[in-house]
Amino acid sequence: MVTIDDVERAARTIAGRVHRTPLLRSETLSEQLGVDARFKAELFQRTGSFKVRGALNRVSQLTDEEKARGIISISAGNHAQAVAWSAREAGVDALIVMWQGADAFKLEATRGYGATVDQQAEGPTTAFARLDELIEETGRTLVHPFNEPAVIAGQGTVALEILEDGPVPDVVIVPVGGGGLVSGIAVAMKARRPEARVIGVEPELSTALHSGLAAGHSVPVTPRSAADALSAPFAGEACIELCSKLGVETVLVSEEELHEGFRWVYARMKLACELGAAASTAALLAGKIALEPGQTVVAVVSGGNVASQQAAAILAKR
Repeated sequence: MVTIDDVERAARTIAGRVHRTPLLRSETLSEQLGVDARFKAELFQRTGSFKVRGALNRVSQLTDEEKARGIISISAGNHAQAVAWSAREAGVDALIVMWQGADAFKLEATRGYGATVDQQAEGPTTAFARLDELIEETGRTLVHPFNEPAVIAGQGTVALEILEDGPVPDVVIVPVGGGGLVSGIAVAMKARRPEARVIGVEPELSTALHSGLAAGHSVPVTPRSAADALSAPFAGEACIELCSKLGVETVLVSEEELHEGFRWVYARMKLACELGAAASTAALLAGKIALEPGQTVVAVVSGGNVASQQAAAILAKR
């Protein structure tokens, strides 16, 4: 079980090696909702998303033997880039499992950071089987994208910065794929402010954590959302355990609500985020989260690795 001590240790490990991202206030959304609305802008993070926090923390724990064997991971793109960058910084060889049809922008960036990419899998639901095959063949050490204590602890450093840089939040809203980010944030937030609500937001077409919490264990889903960063085929068992224990809530948003959130963040906050990163804003705009007047609400904008073609198409559609 990941604890606040693990998150604080991760913060010391990655300090000075990742960016401290800004906490931005929106006057417009604050007035519209009757709250103090703020955005944690993780799209300005190294490699373009929060993922580098957890990846760097995990890579920093590798033994010399593990470094010599190299590492392996799996990702739609953001974790792939984070692992590739972290491995390059540590002088470690990295192999990343992606899949056919993966975002070309994220694929090119992952290779640009020096990783080798395997695209044999047809999609996210079969990619994990391919991952298992390659681990068996190569003996590489797995850096899991979400179901890994060191990764969860690294992601939790987002919450430490939120707590240090602004008013103590009453509600923190987090986009969710496999559950690593929301789990880490919940660990840190509940330790420092137990009464705060932590709410995960998923697309209606990609419900890994929502379904896992309902079942009490990880269950397979078939992600179909255009928000590829939130397209995990299951939530981590560790993430489900933490979120269940810590009372994390989940809400779902439609594809159109995601698009509206994306357009709002771009137009009002001038943030060129990716579609999945707009999920927290989408939930607020769609009224999916009950808020009390005057509360401090933080929406995490988790990444900005978006292809210009996708961004232009969403912005053009009204």
